[in-house]
Amino acid sequence: MGTPEFPDLGKHCAVSDCKLIDFLPFTCDRCNQVYCLEHRSFIKHQCTKADKQDVTVVICPLCAKGVRLIPDQDPNITWENHVNTECDPSNYEKVTKKKKCPAAGCKEILVFSNTIKCRDCNVEHCLKHRFGPDHKCPGPKKLETTFSFMNLMNKNRKQESKTKSSSTTSSSSSNWTTSFLNAASNIRASAEAGMSKLSGEINQAWGTSSNGAGKSNGSGQVEQCPQCGAKFSSVTTLVDHVQKSHERSGNRSGPKVTIDVCPKCSKGFRDPVALVEHVERDHGGTSRA
Repeated sequence: MGTPEFPDLGKHCAVSDCKLIDFLPFTCDRCNQVYCLEHRSFIKHQCTKADKQDVTVVICPLCAKGVRLIPDQDPNITWENHVNTECDPSNYEKVTKKKKCPAAGCKEILVFSNTIKCRDCNVEHCLKHRFGPDHKCPGPKKLETTFSFMNLMNKNRKQESKTKSSSTTSSSSSNWTTSFLNAASNIRASAEAGMSKLSGEINQAWGTSSNGAGKSNGSGQVEQCPQCGAKFSSVTTLVDHVQKSHERSGNRSGPKVTIDVCPKCSKGFRDPVALVEHVERDHGGTSRA
């Protein structure tokens, strides 16, 4: 059997009367024996395990359920196991009883082709009574207050209320921060108002002194002209001298000087910074007379 190059090529048929060498043999998937082309079928080689993979179901006459027969097992044993464990005679009427249309006076048997379920009451009817007025449809069912879904909704609402209360306590800190920022902005606004009021008083005092209403310095301070060196007893006379002698006469050889007057003591300063230091040092930081 075979050739020198392929010694395992070809096998004998398992049928005792055949024993033919077949170079393309067939292996039976039930008995796992090798057969030739002629004896490859179950009937030709009379296979003893031809029904090994078959599925056989028998309907029980007591419960109308299907009982599957196990291969290589006595059917009587399979039947006895079903009767002792799974058989329920009360199921026979449910399976064998034919379903009819529930409409009053209708005796039509409901099958797959003539059955329609109502959308409102979810009950199956025949084609003749498929509409609500034909089978006196009560309409969609209303949800009861004792339904578990409603209880679940109530629980969710309670949990939401608890989370809101906790969020209120957490937002108190943010409210405190907002109030602090508002207070800071109010302080800033009051400070700006005070500064504007101080500048208004300084301008008013300067206007009064320029109109001749200023008085002489009570401390005996002598004011000196920065251009010609002349001395004056008050700032008003010094300003009049500068305007008459140096500005109107056209004598602009020296630089033009701006003099700032203290609103409390009428003392003049050429440097505004010196005026601020004088107010803080001699008058306690206020410009009120």
